[in-house]
Amino acid sequence: MADDRMSPSETRDRREWVLALLDEHEARLSRFARRLVGEQAGDVVQHVFLRLCEQSPEELAGREARWLFTVCRNRATDLLRRRGRDEPLGDGAARLPETRPADPAELAEREDLYRRMNALVDDLPLDEREALLLWLEGFRYGEIAQMIGRREGHVRVMVHRAIKRLRAYRVVRELIEEQETVQPS
Repeated sequence: MADDRMSPSETRDRREWVLALLDEHEARLSRFARRLVGEQAGDVVQHVFLRLCEQSPEELAGREARWLFTVCRNRATDLLRRRGRDEPLGDGAARLPETRPADPAELAEREDLYRRMNALVDDLPLDEREALLLWLEGFRYGEIAQMIGRREGHVRVMVHRAIKRLRAYRVVRELIEEQETVQPS
């Protein structure tokens, strides 16, 4: 929380900093948290930004995203442990951005594929799922390693195993083959 010893301009600057980070990262954090804890994602993300209010911009300079995702992951993990589960709560499905394809059949097919892929990702072991989801959010292996408290090499192995497990499913292989015929290399 804001320190009583802070000047009004320092308080305003910190507030603007928190709001800027909220604008920049809330959607990604929500998507990540939803994939881990389902319907409780809003509570997790709210916790993250409340914790951010206790930090100073100088302490986090240059590593804000990594800090936010680490706090998000830790809070989600705490919720999962409290429930004694190693799986997402609720349906665990993140939502696709609302786009309007011209063909309703294409929309239905895309939704079905998205639901099936989410179910496959949700079936991954929690550590592999976390590493894969962070990797898909654009974090480098070293950053993920710092977030989840593992060595970079171990994170690489977890992401590799997650992708390998997903490729073992027929639906994923068919999707890859379909993409290769549409976009030859």
